[in-house]
Amino acid sequence: MKPNRPISAATRRPTIQDLARSLGLSKGTVSRALNGYTDISPATRQRISEAAEALGYAPLSHAQAIRTGQVKALGLVLQMEQHDSQRPFLAEFLRGITQAASARSWTLTMATAESEEEGLDTYRRLIRERKADGFILPRSQWHDPRVALLRDEGCPFVLFGRTGDAEGCAWFDIRGGAAMEDAVARLHGFGHRRIGFVGADDAFTYARKRRDGYLAGLADVGLSEDPALIHRGGMTAEDGAAAAGRMLELSRPPTALICATDLLAIGAIRAARARGLSIGRDLSVIGYDGTREGQLLDPPLTSYAVDQTAAGARLAELLIARIGGADPETLRETADAVLRPGGTDGPPA
Repeated sequence: MKPNRPISAATRRPTIQDLARSLGLSKGTVSRALNGYTDISPATRQRISEAAEALGYAPLSHAQAIRTGQVKALGLVLQMEQHDSQRPFLAEFLRGITQAASARSWTLTMATAESEEEGLDTYRRLIRERKADGFILPRSQWHDPRVALLRDEGCPFVLFGRTGDAEGCAWFDIRGGAAMEDAVARLHGFGHRRIGFVGADDAFTYARKRRDGYLAGLADVGLSEDPALIHRGGMTAEDGAAAAGRMLELSRPPTALICATDLLAIGAIRAARARGLSIGRDLSVIGYDGTREGQLLDPPLTSYAVDQTAAGARLAELLIARIGGADPETLRETADAVLRPGGTDGPPA
């Protein structure tokens, strides 16, 4: 919408008072809306945002920092030693964060670290130097030292995933366990009865959730758990190949494998093909992530896809609300991964 009383940019910079007057709202309401406070309705925030853009209003960042104690920056620290720190979906994740932040006139402060300890030091430095008002924590761990540090510092944060101790935690999480449960039902429906699982490192919460989902799926369809068909701790394609290779050498090998990540699934497929097996016929394989690498396989990998751009955007919005004072227990949301059928699964031969 256009403000009632346009201000010429050639004469002076529009103020928040000009914006409030053009909308017939109080200065306090406009200020809280622009800062993402949840006590202002989404419709009102949208109306004020559109009016600010039409008027050409933008807050002076240094003045706002002095007044509010905030620099209007979201923080993200990437630990580069983790196996998928530079995967293609990182670009989609960052796109979502920056788009959502920019829409509310926030910025993203990003740093990298080569180890967990260096990462913790980086959080301390960014807090001390006031480079960020709060942090998005990707790849949450069951026992997450970042959570303990930020709690001690009194610094807002939001998890991409969950953690063992949920006190004071806000999060956005994908229901990976439900996807694994669905994958078992899908394969059972095709006629598979020997369904293996190639899991990830239990230090990460997602790995536990996906393994638990697989086990729940077995129980749902009346299949017994077979320890020989369950691998834990895989992170790389090489890990996936090694785990699949061991299972395929069993006297009663699996006819299908569910993998906690696409990377593990790609490795499992390599191991099966090295043994002359036809993927989708002799061995069915289902992954999770919906990565481009999986889709480039021949045939494309059946996988549960995650909208990384939407996840990044929602995490940014939740963190801005948390920084604005929202109770973390009101900022807990989940979404589903979406099945993307390919040619790597089907009825057993």
